[in-house]
Amino acid sequence: MKLKMLKDHSKFPAQPLHIAIIMDGNGRWAKAHGLPRADGHRRGTIAAHEAVKGAIECGVSYLTLFGFSSENWKRPHDEVNNLMELLRSYLLNEVSELHDHNIRLCVIGERLGFDPDITRLIEDAEQKTLLNTKLTLIVAINYSGRQELVRAAKRFTDDVISGNCDITSINEQIFASNLFTAEIPDPDLLIRTSGEKRISNFLLWQLAYAEMIFLDILWPDFSKNDLNLAICEYQRRSRRYGDVV
Repeated sequence: MKLKMLKDHSKFPAQPLHIAIIMDGNGRWAKAHGLPRADGHRRGTIAAHEAVKGAIECGVSYLTLFGFSSENWKRPHDEVNNLMELLRSYLLNEVSELHDHNIRLCVIGERLGFDPDITRLIEDAEQKTLLNTKLTLIVAINYSGRQELVRAAKRFTDDVISGNCDITSINEQIFASNLFTAEIPDPDLLIRTSGEKRISNFLLWQLAYAEMIFLDILWPDFSKNDLNLAICEYQRRSRRYGDVV
């Protein structure tokens, strides 16, 4: 998709509160440049920095990045190890900068499967940045949309069995309160890079009314300008939520 810039998108009322991004194309970028896949993932972290900076500059309150799906464990052992090392390095070296810029970090997904030190680093980062308010950065790691829905159903069932909740009381709000994103508004805009046009088991409940933009660029080439263009495209669209406005 080719996007066009509005003169000043910040003056338009339909500014997205929450943007979610599927960061796709690191491996293809590396292959196109004759580099190992690990270099593509490392270059992708630079694009993630650009997305965070762009979100702050555009006044976005929540930014969710799909970093590692539960299906990604099926990738070659060396590639998974490299991704875990990138995660470990990020948590060790970048959290202080997030904190200094008043950014809150939240990690969603199952914690099982990570090395204990990574789990501890995630918990420490979330606690350190808990009260920050400029931007909430949500990173989905070891995440599966279907597993999240199953987890929410199990949690609600446990509440019913324990007598804390009546099964007849369930509604969308109660169900959503059992999701990883219980305290986070649903995304207004989903961006996926690399030209693929699917959501790949990402935020299946939360994306019910999100506008979706699929970009042909590979994730390591993503820039703040691309984020601006996506926001401009979002602002051109009419969000009716089933109404006829």
